[in-house]
This record gives sequence, C-alpha cells and structure tokens, in this order.
Amino acid sequence: MKKEYVIVRIDAAPDGAPYVIVSLSSAKDIKEGNQPLSSPFGSNIMGFSNMDDMMKGLNKMLSGGMGGLSGGGMTSLKIDMHEYKELGLSVGDKVYLDLTKAESLGV
Repeated sequence: MKKEYVIVRIDAAPDGAPYVIVSLSSAKDIKEGNQPLSSPFGSNIMGFSNMDDMMKGLNKMLSGGMGGLSGGGMTSLKIDMHEYKELGLSVGDKVYLDLTKAESLGV
C-alpha cells in the first residue's frame, strides 16, 4: 500500500540524540483544509467560559470526537540525521510511504 503525505513539522530529538521527528499529514487532509500546516496544535483549540463547558469539551477530546490527543491524524517518523540530510526534507514536501507486510515462513 502506498500513501501520500505532506511534511507538516520537523522537530529535533527531545533528548538531544542524533535524530529528528518528522510529522506527516495525509495529502488528502491538507487539500481539504482539515489540518493547517502552521499550527502544531491542530485546529481544535477551544475556549471555555465555565468549568462545566471545559469538562464536556475535555471528555469529547479524550473520546476522539475532536481528533483526540493523538495529534489530529498526524503520523510521526523518527529519522536519523544521516537519512534526514541525505533526503533533504523540509516542511511542505510531499513524501510517499510504501507499506508492505513481511512474509512469514510459519516457523
């Protein structure tokens, strides 16, 4: 299966290790305007006027009604610095992921 993605974020390793975290969003979502390129928090930021509204909104977010806390449909890859420099990736680039299932020998 081959899927098309757009790079929406590139972050340094949080522990200072020699790798980067590349966050991808489906090209289809970007075209439909479901996920903005510039906001790391997605488009589901809400304001609350009282505690009851906040709790209702929080329950909805945790149950996945608003994309949840999983990054709003983003896929993240951990890439070592050598691969990152070799590929020359930048935000906004289209990339393709080709997923295949490993053959099992039944051992």
